[in-house]
Amino acid sequence: MTEAIVRSRRLGAIGCVVGLLALVAAILPHWVLPVIDPPPPIDKVIVDVGHRIKDRLVARIKGVDDQAPVRERSWTARLRQQLPLAAVSLGLLAIILGVIGQLRREERHIAAMATTLGGCAVAVQLSFLLMGVLVLMAIIYFVADFLSLF
Repeated sequence: MTEAIVRSRRLGAIGCVVGLLALVAAILPHWVLPVIDPPPPIDKVIVDVGHRIKDRLVARIKGVDDQAPVRERSWTARLRQQLPLAAVSLGLLAIILGVIGQLRREERHIAAMATTLGGCAVAVQLSFLLMGVLVLMAIIYFVADFLSLF
């Protein structure tokens, strides 16, 4: 009579939950938070920056040190700053838990799912970083082309 080998699922399951949280943290600041709290219109931002520059110039001409007012950041702005770091950290933790689960010979598909979820969270963050780099390179190219540097 053969006995079925019951493999543990503990690290793989924890890694799956952590990987899912990492994926949510990677997607939340880019697609969900702008819907909840949309950024101000560009014309309002330009007017505000113009007023701040004017106030600084007037203060400099008068010889007074300009004290910039301390602006309270909204909760969505704080989340937009903190969630990418949390997504990468949780994604790496999910990958580590998946690999350790695989080394401990836990169920293969659970450990692989944890590793995949963590890897996807890190890949989402890297893709947004690479998109920003590509946009910056395109802007530099168009400005240099306009100035006939190429």
